[in-house]
Amino acid sequence: MKVGLYFGSFNPIHTGHLIIANHVANTKLVQQVWLVVSPQNPLKPSKSLLNEYHRLHLAQIAVSNNPVLKVSDVEFKLPKPSFTIDTLTYLSEKYPKYEFSIIVGSDSFQNLHRWKNHEVLLKNYPFLVYHRPQFPIQEIKTAKSITVLEAPLLDISATFIRDSIKKGNSIQYLVPDLVAKEVEENGYYK
Repeated sequence: MKVGLYFGSFNPIHTGHLIIANHVANTKLVQQVWLVVSPQNPLKPSKSLLNEYHRLHLAQIAVSNNPVLKVSDVEFKLPKPSFTIDTLTYLSEKYPKYEFSIIVGSDSFQNLHRWKNHEVLLKNYPFLVYHRPQFPIQEIKTAKSITVLEAPLLDISATFIRDSIKKGNSIQYLVPDLVAKEVEENGYYK
């Protein structure tokens, strides 16, 4: 099975994340997209993160009606902070018949040199890179494969959503209705 791995803090998961994941699934380059919730990203500060299990639950309810999108808690079982190479090593051993690809925006792809063992990732795993304006995609000759996708993008961020919640503004349409309800009922990000 071909699986695209879409890593993120998902703090919280929002409509932009879901549009990207669904778009990649619709390309037929993969059979499923797994949204891998990262308990702690080594390149982001963790102080603003909602509890990892709450973020996982929000992601799960966001994709609950889509059979090609799945939420993975694999990084909850691995040492923190979460490194993509460690996660892929674990998944490749656990699912030897699966072919994993890494889904990433061109903004993050430009920072690939900061990732642990990025050369190994490039050599061994296909990258599905969705283009973001102002972040050109540079060719890397040592890469196994890089597929550039023109995905529909929304200019929203989890930071904007968290700030909106703190201000008491509605997050309707920015996140799925079930996620908005769960955030409101539990007082997340206030």
